[in-house]
Amino acid sequence: MIPNKSNLFLQKLYLHVFAVLCTGFCTTLNAQESPMEEDFFNIRNIRTPEGILLEVGGLCVLPNGNLGVATRRGEVYVIENPTSSNPFFRHFASGLHEPLGLAYKDGAFYAAQRGELTKLEDTDQDGKADLYKTVYSWPLSGHYHEYSFGPKIAPDGSFFVTGNVAFGSEQWWRGESRVPWRGWTMKISEDGTMEPWATGMRSPAGLGMIDGEFFYAENQGDWMGSGGIWKVNKGSFTGHPAGLRWSDKPSSPVDITTEQIYAKVDPKFNKDENGRYIKPENDQNEDFVSLYELKDDFPQLQTPAVWLPHGILGISNSEIVKIPEGSFGPFEGQLLVGDQGMSMIMRVFMEEVNGVHQGAALGFRSGFQSGVLRLAWAKDGSLFVGETNRGWGSAGEANQGLQRLVWNKRVPFEMKAVRAMPDGFEIEFTKPVDRKSATDLSSYSVDSFIYKYFPVYGSPPVKLKSHEIKGVKVSEDGMKVRIAVDSLRKSFVHQLSLFGVRADERSHSLVHPTAYYTLNAIPKGEQLDPADYSVSSSPAVKKEPSASNEKESSKSNKPTVASQEQEVPDYETVQALLQKNNCFACHAVDKKQVGPAYREVAKRNYSNEKILELIHNPQPANWPDYPVAMPPMPQVSKEDGLKIAAYINSLNNEAD
Repeated sequence: MIPNKSNLFLQKLYLHVFAVLCTGFCTTLNAQESPMEEDFFNIRNIRTPEGILLEVGGLCVLPNGNLGVATRRGEVYVIENPTSSNPFFRHFASGLHEPLGLAYKDGAFYAAQRGELTKLEDTDQDGKADLYKTVYSWPLSGHYHEYSFGPKIAPDGSFFVTGNVAFGSEQWWRGESRVPWRGWTMKISEDGTMEPWATGMRSPAGLGMIDGEFFYAENQGDWMGSGGIWKVNKGSFTGHPAGLRWSDKPSSPVDITTEQIYAKVDPKFNKDENGRYIKPENDQNEDFVSLYELKDDFPQLQTPAVWLPHGILGISNSEIVKIPEGSFGPFEGQLLVGDQGMSMIMRVFMEEVNGVHQGAALGFRSGFQSGVLRLAWAKDGSLFVGETNRGWGSAGEANQGLQRLVWNKRVPFEMKAVRAMPDGFEIEFTKPVDRKSATDLSSYSVDSFIYKYFPVYGSPPVKLKSHEIKGVKVSEDGMKVRIAVDSLRKSFVHQLSLFGVRADERSHSLVHPTAYYTLNAIPKGEQLDPADYSVSSSPAVKKEPSASNEKESSKSNKPTVASQEQEVPDYETVQALLQKNNCFACHAVDKKQVGPAYREVAKRNYSNEKILELIHNPQPANWPDYPVAMPPMPQVSKEDGLKIAAYINSLNNEAD
């Protein structure tokens, strides 16, 4: 079990997910006082002809506003009038090998197949591609995981393409670069010249050209503690060591070797008594390093500009796009990042401090029908969203889809921007704040953490710290708040929770009250004068008991009749517990979401104690039809867990 201090931290860490993911999940619950995501950003379906399975791998908007769509089944369509009620699908090309990206340049499409960058051109102007030209090809080992992504067009007209690593045979959990340039970014010119650009990628599905610079979004995995966004300079090493196998090639801009990384971090090539490799797992008591701690040893090491905490802001991060001028109201100029696994889109405010990129990540819109893989801006300022889940489990009821996200011109109450300050953070809002709530120190909390850098699949948040809020200063117009925070930690993720802040208009709460700021650099400048800020605070809220360090044991793995001695809480009581413990993120009372409906759980006739045990240590095999496995939640206290369990089991009695 996680120590009690960690439990308290993680309760805060997961608390905000209700606000991030509840859209569409809480339709069976009481109406919420404040507006939610769907009250501002509407998801609209694009009518697709019968028989077409999109499974979108690539999207791009043509100069005339038509939409190019590449599918994982190897088809390319051009959709005419894509924002109308009656779009027309024109079949443009076929026979490609799982293209996972699409770009348009000088009258031709470009797509990254598994083994090559291909130019698709309609030379006879009949509306279909008649020229399929290999721009550049790269080796394949034949492993299923050797996906290739892109291209993105660089300012000089060349193309960026990225390649997934394969996985081991016996060591099926370990990423491998079996052939050259797997786990690399390649820069390819139109004449077919390839320049190895950077390595350290594991599953780089999310590419983005932001203000002429190349970024990519990575997923959690081995050597990757969580998802994040990396800026990729030539010669960068972004963390996964598999691609370093090719760093000794004359064309490699990276000079770090695999052996040098292994000398600093144990790769855990351990075997059991039968000589079989053992999958490495997290050990709470082990010594570890964080990625940023190795920068002095490896100057080419590039840490994330922004971490995207796993399970909160996605699990399979994808496309990165910049919001263009005039689109999505107060958020123009910021970034949106898709997520395939949780079928959602996150928002990122990025800034440059002391020459380093960093910034805050927040929720934006969930509830898409399938996994969000590709994003592209329509001419009318709406956002095309391309979706797929085959082989890559995702939330949502569909296996594929093409939808559109439309802003309805209403401005939500949100944190518009979070900026690092020498002594804390400045938070800019989209609407004026209620001054009484905004000057109350208890309206805020700041916690920080980091991830381990090791060969285990993913990392828990570690080196947890809760920070004192020393003071708050609200601007005269109520649009900004500056908070003084004790002991900022460079290179750590700082979780800012503003659950107590209300809008001046109708006292609405923030749609997304939590931001995750990756503090790669602390700016220089003047600190707040204590004489200028508020230090008042409302009475402290009583803390909930932390989770027990001992698991409740079960006498049998078989379902047992629900315990009768546990008092069943009323709905108002349990609703607060479900919000606090992140349950609404994946579950509803009557409807299947990321996880099963509570009524379905009740039908299993588990005892209250068994449900508590499964909260702390889920068994995905119990729910094989759900592609996204529930993470262990030891931060849920015994008291909370038993009350939740009693409520769930009471639903079975209602059904009877």
